[in-house]
Amino acid sequence: MKNLSNLILGASLMLSAPCWAQSFTTEINKTLQETTKGLAGETHLISELRQEKLKELGDFLLERRNDSLDFNALFVCTHNSRRSHISDTWFQFGLTYYGISGYRSFSGGMEATAFHPNAIAALERAGFSVAYDRKANNPVVSISPGHYPVWQKQSKMYTHSINPNSNFAAIMVCSDADNSCPVVDGAVARFSLPYDDPRYFDGSPSQDLKYDETVALIGREMLFLVSYMKSKIILVQENTK
Repeated sequence: MKNLSNLILGASLMLSAPCWAQSFTTEINKTLQETTKGLAGETHLISELRQEKLKELGDFLLERRNDSLDFNALFVCTHNSRRSHISDTWFQFGLTYYGISGYRSFSGGMEATAFHPNAIAALERAGFSVAYDRKANNPVVSISPGHYPVWQKQSKMYTHSINPNSNFAAIMVCSDADNSCPVVDGAVARFSLPYDDPRYFDGSPSQDLKYDETVALIGREMLFLVSYMKSKIILVQENTK
């Protein structure tokens, strides 16, 4: 029980920790390195329309970048159990991978359920290290690209106190939340970026395949987004020399 209490306390701290607070050397598992290299090289699989949406989001995030105040990205879906956590994880990893500071990433839902074990398992197969209490109804899940940094994820309402209530962009990653929540209180902007829900394949022979496809799809797009942002940052820096 003491260890679980410490884990929950750690979750509260890590969920709110800004990217610049990561002062240790990032470690990336070999499998995740290979996954990342593959996804980053698959830009051709992202449709032109989708690329334009991702660039629009990237341009907005860059406009809000401030050296003195981190800007927040909040990924929202209905249950905060699959797509929002996967998006949040890949975006957070992308910021670390490409070396971009000035942003914090969060996720939330229209209701709190649990980070689904099928989604957790798919992220683990992609190369992330994961740890959580499998007996808990709504566990705090530790996710890391290696040993450091470690991000704590737990299903929660998008209005939860640990999430930002101002200075954030809401990114709607499922059509249900997109349609039922036309206004996200406190958001300075709202973007629609829906993904298909892999839950419809739960319990089927294709379950793992469909979850892996979802993790790959979201990972590919989040890496494209952050890589685009990095290229624009470099361009600005080069032009101001």
